[in-house]
Amino acid sequence: MIKDILLVGLGGFVGSTARYVLSECMKALGHGFPWGTLAVNVAGSFLIGLIGGMADRHTGLSAQWVLFLTVGVCGGFTTFSTFSKESLLLLQSGHHWAFAAYVVGSVLLGLAAAALGLWLAR
Repeated sequence: MIKDILLVGLGGFVGSTARYVLSECMKALGHGFPWGTLAVNVAGSFLIGLIGGMADRHTGLSAQWVLFLTVGVCGGFTTFSTFSKESLLLLQSGHHWAFAAYVVGSVLLGLAAAALGLWLAR
């Protein structure tokens, strides 16, 4: 149990750090739309689908590696709370079309990315 907790914590550190770096790089696209959060959530969805598909195929990924990569890295990399906050900020600031595009786009692109990752792994 302690080993699993440490694996998730280490993976979370890796994922959170990567999220921060990617989000900072995405700021060059502008501040009016949360491109960074959209990018990390879609990329994380793809990765978790890919890892899940690989784990289903028994490609040699141990349960500990799957835990580290999915719960730790992908869990730390993606962010539902920031997505929620940014969605509400768009709505409150009167950017209704951007709000709708962000919410619908995040969900559809995230699901599509996870499905693509799963499909590629199988």
